[in-house]
Amino acid sequence: MDSLIAWAGWLETSALGEQMRGSALLYPALNLAHLLGLVLLLGSMLLLDLRLLGAGREISLAAASQRLTALAGGGLLVLLGSGFCLFAADATPLLGNQLLQLKLLLIALGIGNALLFRRCWSNRLADWDRQPPLLGRLQAAASLLIWLLVMSLGRLLAYF
Repeated sequence: MDSLIAWAGWLETSALGEQMRGSALLYPALNLAHLLGLVLLLGSMLLLDLRLLGAGREISLAAASQRLTALAGGGLLVLLGSGFCLFAADATPLLGNQLLQLKLLLIALGIGNALLFRRCWSNRLADWDRQPPLLGRLQAAASLLIWLLVMSLGRLLAYF
C-alpha cells in the first residue's frame, strides 16, 4: 500500500497533476469528456442489457450487440483516459476515498462481466430470444446494476 500512496503522490505532483489543477480549461474539458464517455458507455450498456433481458425483441440481438458494444467500448476508453487525468489532480486524497475504491472495484467487475459474457454468449445470440439462458440474463441484470452503481458512485465522489 505504501508504494501505491507514493505513486499517487508522484502522480499528483507530476506535470499532468499540476496541469490538471493549474489550467482553467483542462479540468472542466476533461470532466465534460468524462461525461461524454459515461453517456456512451452507460447508454449503450443499458440498451444492450435491456435487449438481452427481453425488451425490444423486434431488433435483432446480434445487430444491437454489434453496434452497442462498439459504442460502449469507445465510451469506456474515454472514461478511463479522462478519469485517470481527473484522478491525477487529487490523487493522494482520492486514493484513500472508499467511494472511489468501490467504484474502481465495480469497474473491474463490470469489465470482467462483459468479457465473460462475450466469451460465453457472443456465438449464441441468434438463439437468445427462443431460449434465453438464465445465466446470460443474470449477467445482463448484473451489468445493469454494476454500471448504474459505478455512475452513482462517480457522482457521489464530488460530495464526499
